[in-house]
Amino acid sequence: MMSSILAHHPLAHHPLAMAPPTDDAPGLTIDELAAQSRVPSRTIRFYQSRGALMAPEIRGRVAYYGTPHLERLKLIAQLQDRGLRIDAIGDLMKRIDRGEVDLAEWLGVEEQMQTPWAADRARTVSETELYELAGTRRPGLLADLQRAEIVERKGDVYLVASPTLLAIAMKLEGVGIDFSTAAAASAILRKHLSRAVAELVELFVDRVEDGQVSIAQSGTLFETFRSVGVDSVRILFAREMENALRKLLASGKLASISAKASRKKR
Repeated sequence: MMSSILAHHPLAHHPLAMAPPTDDAPGLTIDELAAQSRVPSRTIRFYQSRGALMAPEIRGRVAYYGTPHLERLKLIAQLQDRGLRIDAIGDLMKRIDRGEVDLAEWLGVEEQMQTPWAADRARTVSETELYELAGTRRPGLLADLQRAEIVERKGDVYLVASPTLLAIAMKLEGVGIDFSTAAAASAILRKHLSRAVAELVELFVDRVEDGQVSIAQSGTLFETFRSVGVDSVRILFAREMENALRKLLASGKLASISAKASRKKR
């Protein structure tokens, strides 16, 4: 599977993914390199200072560049388009130049890490489409959704950051849980999950650096990690919720809450 991914990867056949190109007689000044690459001279110097671009050949007092520099500038632009910061690109290029990293192999890992975990993407919809997603046209719905920041109005359309969370909010409203309460619950989950995920990533990185975990078979690794990770969160959340509800029941608070709710209805 990984070989199939790399065979069609847009950067897989980049010269730097194979043997580094050679150029025995670099003949471009920095201004000529800038003109051919359409990268400003100051940006070229900045890339050099960050280790992303190899040093030029100095002859006399003039710095000369060649084909490897042109190819490297193209690669830098492509990696930036993929979301990498220049410092990260510089570190990657240094490792490639030292022979520590194979670009094609690294791209396979990066491709897997970029694959979405959640099949839930933001959508821009019309008012009619929003009502259809919500499944109701009750008065005040749009204002309530905006107050809870579940949707955001953008001129004549609405941005739904998460259609799935919108569906969950509507389902909860159907059993009497208002949008503000649902949004507050979502914020609690997001805060704690964000911290947990950050710690998990740190653990994973530490174990890879220690050699306890290998990412050589990245295709299989990340596919498995994705499914196992989602399943783990689901079962752990379910068990923790079971424990919390048992404690609530044992404390007697549930009866007190029910009594208060009954008095309010009278």
